[in-house]
Amino acid sequence: MKDEEALSDGVGRTANRPERLASGPPLVGLTGPNAAGKGEAAACLVERGYTYHSLSNIVREEATLRGLTHAREDLIRVGNELRSAGGPGVLAERLLGRLSGRDVVDSIRNPQEVAVLRRVPGFVLIGLDAPVEVRFSRAQRRGRLGDGESLEEFRRREEEENTSDPARQQIRATLVLADVLLVNASTLDDLQAAIDRLIRKS
Repeated sequence: MKDEEALSDGVGRTANRPERLASGPPLVGLTGPNAAGKGEAAACLVERGYTYHSLSNIVREEATLRGLTHAREDLIRVGNELRSAGGPGVLAERLLGRLSGRDVVDSIRNPQEVAVLRRVPGFVLIGLDAPVEVRFSRAQRRGRLGDGESLEEFRRREEEENTSDPARQQIRATLVLADVLLVNASTLDDLQAAIDRLIRKS
């Protein structure tokens, strides 16, 4: 990991968002555990001119073709089956042809997905993390199916995403590959400001 930035607990940052920035890497990847802020970081980058992609959307497309739901358990199973059949980097391989030249890729959960995306010159992987209690609280507020009704269940489901099987999700192993780690335990304004700093110095 090349850099780490803990977002401050300070207040008073402006909520005004900059216009599209000409600088920044041509391809940004996002990884991290559940409810760490990947979606908010992606939305921030889209506001700054990036085209959004998600490896989870590729899994959702496959789940729909199979007549399955988009519940977390079904998506994890389908993603693991795709990796078993096509190799650990298959989701990223399927995405490469959709890239436009200024893109953000959400939901990177396997080290081989990172390896595939690093073929693109200028790729930068941003890792987001926060204490599990903070992330569980966020998950409760958003109410997404399958996140878990208790902190214990939330933790247990996270363990299912951190196996030693290279064909399955390996979020912790992917997070350590990040070029920059953002500890996102503060406000949305702080996260947006951190993303802007990263874009400007890339």
